Amino acid sequence: MSGTLYVVATPIGNLEDLSPRARQTLAAVDLIAAEDTRHTGRLLSHFGVKTRLLALHDHNEADRADTVIEALRSGQSVALVSDAGTPLISDPGYRVVQAAHDAGLTVSPVPGPSALAAALSVAGLPTDRFCFEGFLPSKQKARRDRLAGLAGEPRTMLFYESVHRVGDCIDDMIETFGEDRLASISRELSKLHEQVRLATLGQLREQLAAGDITAKGEFVIVVAGAVGAGQSSLEADELLKELAGKLPDKEVARIAANVTGEKRNALYKRLLDL
Repeated sequence: MSGTLYVVATPIGNLEDLSPRARQTLAAVDLIAAEDTRHTGRLLSHFGVKTRLLALHDHNEADRADTVIEALRSGQSVALVSDAGTPLISDPGYRVVQAAHDAGLTVSPVPGPSALAAALSVAGLPTDRFCFEGFLPSKQKARRDRLAGLAGEPRTMLFYESVHRVGDCIDDMIETFGEDRLASISRELSKLHEQVRLATLGQLREQLAAGDITAKGEFVIVVAGAVGAGQSSLEADELLKELAGKLPDKEVARIAANVTGEKRNALYKRLLDL
């Protein structure tokens, strides 16, 4: 019989967040495919687990997928882990999972920690509908273009960001969403120096500049959706096209903002692009 591919969530900070089932699974499988074998090795050592490790990361996933599938077909069970949290959430692994499904093999989740779910749960923003955008582009123009496409998004939005770019990211969000948009910053979740702040984007920028939000660790930014955003970007574009040339561009952007709930600056930029 073929083995099972277990997708195992590991701690995002506090090692005691590793569930008993996850510990048992990591100890019982024949092989652990890990994003960083050194990092996972320290976790396994802490819990006395001695299962063999295989490096599987962004740069070798396509090749290592074949190794994992071969092991599963031979009857071995394999655990897939990332450095922290739930695998595949802005981490490698989907090619392996997809290959296992294509091969008709069993894939089973071992749920647990996730920075995405943890940050959303404490953000103090609506959770009934949300979207995950992962890491924004590192270059400012590409980042602003991506944010402009989200200006009218009505759902709560979640982003991952590094300490080196979090300030620039908040600046670009203010430029696109406005400084009065509510947002939350979570950093070092489940760790000793954990911080969670809910404020406007403008206030968060001030807290970062003043050092009230410490520049250390990984950040999750949760941003409130656009209020009254009831039209799609396509519908907004049609409105801009209909009004273009009949009124001054800034007046067109103002009217479109009132109708769609999107930010006037973002609509003005879109009008110029159109």
